[in-house]
Amino acid sequence: MKEKTAMEVELLVNQGKVVNIIDVREAHEVAMGRIPGSENIPLGLIEFRMHELDKSKEYVIVCQSGGRSSRAVNFLTSQGFNVVNMEGGMLSWTGEME
Repeated sequence: MKEKTAMEVELLVNQGKVVNIIDVREAHEVAMGRIPGSENIPLGLIEFRMHELDKSKEYVIVCQSGGRSSRAVNFLTSQGFNVVNMEGGMLSWTGEME
């Protein structure tokens, strides 16, 4: 499984790079703060909403601590998507939140 640290993801965001971030937490968790520009697709809906994703793009998958995002990365990788797990999840994120 490919991984990036929260610091690596934050650096890309701060540099203005296009970073496609999928937050797999539940809506009530995302309401408490999320990475700017991230899209919320709860883990339980990934299978049903993966058609919304583009296999030619890389996605950074994030959750609260890294467990759910790991499961999402494993599933999406098996479906042919280019995905990276953000190590430590939002607990490791020190950047801006919205």
